[in-house]
Amino acid sequence: MTRAYNFSAGPAALPEPVLRQAADEMLDWHGSGMSVMEMSHRGKEFIAIHAEAESLLRKLLAVPANYKVLFLQGGAIGQNAFVPMNLLRGKVSADFVDTGEWSKKTIKEAQKYGNAHVVASGKAGGYTAIPPRDSWQLDPNAAYVHICSNETIGGLEYHWTPEVGAVPLVADMSSNFLSKPVDVSKYGLIYGGAQKNIGPAGLTIVIVRDDLIGQALPITPSAFDYRQQADADSMLNTPPTYAIYVAGLVFKWLDAQGGLEAIAAHNRAKAALLYDYLDSTAFYSSPVAKADRSLMNVPFKLKDEALDAAFLKGAEERRMLQLKGHRSVGGMRASIYNAMPVEGVRALVAYMKEFEAQHG
Repeated sequence: MTRAYNFSAGPAALPEPVLRQAADEMLDWHGSGMSVMEMSHRGKEFIAIHAEAESLLRKLLAVPANYKVLFLQGGAIGQNAFVPMNLLRGKVSADFVDTGEWSKKTIKEAQKYGNAHVVASGKAGGYTAIPPRDSWQLDPNAAYVHICSNETIGGLEYHWTPEVGAVPLVADMSSNFLSKPVDVSKYGLIYGGAQKNIGPAGLTIVIVRDDLIGQALPITPSAFDYRQQADADSMLNTPPTYAIYVAGLVFKWLDAQGGLEAIAAHNRAKAALLYDYLDSTAFYSSPVAKADRSLMNVPFKLKDEALDAAFLKGAEERRMLQLKGHRSVGGMRASIYNAMPVEGVRALVAYMKEFEAQHG
């Protein structure tokens, strides 16, 4: 069987060695006679899987000892509610930088629990650039400052860590989590859904500084209270066990590649192949400011949108899948997460050149 090149924004491609190991261990994990899917989350087998996954993640990101790592459920959409529930801590507002569709969703949800103060927005420019830091109107009394570190739909990515003073910085890193080194100590909280760069849908990772938990709003359900989940080692309720297991395999794979420095170099090289071609032709265009282009999600448009359907049909015939852009922006989008091999990007560029030669 020849695997397709899967350019989906999520759920997205997983490393083939991870899929093969999961398949090999499906019926019997390490001689236990059980699939991980069947294990009790309280049993010694799964406790070991869980502990190894957390240890590997801490190693990859060099997570400081004063941060909790939580394996939760509910996706980033869930965290849009759980973060203000846990981090307002008696304050009435938090600051938000609006860089696109996922920022807007975060702001809308946060407004249910306090004042969501938009300190800067890229809306006027069509969300094609990240507002420069010196334009942000920060509130020194805010509970936290929230950014979306990579806008999956619009294709914008922070290639810098904002300095926000003493106010905790919170980042939704769903779509660039583990794609490059991150200085966790510069953030109060990092969260992300697994289904893009970590593992299967169903798992959400939260990395949160100790001093920010323990003062959740009274309305916060127990399962969404970071303090209670931290005290229970993320097992206050049944966690997404199989997703944690596969995520652990992905962490092992990343470690074997040379860690996040190595995978970041791999990702920069892949993205350069695609962006360099986009910049060399008028047949395709990239709407995002060069300084803010995502290395994970590359939106682009054809000169004539009437050719979109033919482009997608030709791509599918060549086993390049899920290239259609998000319905809110149209065009195309190639998501080239960690698991996308460089050969996949080369194949896409070759097809784009072929299509241009035929229709340009």
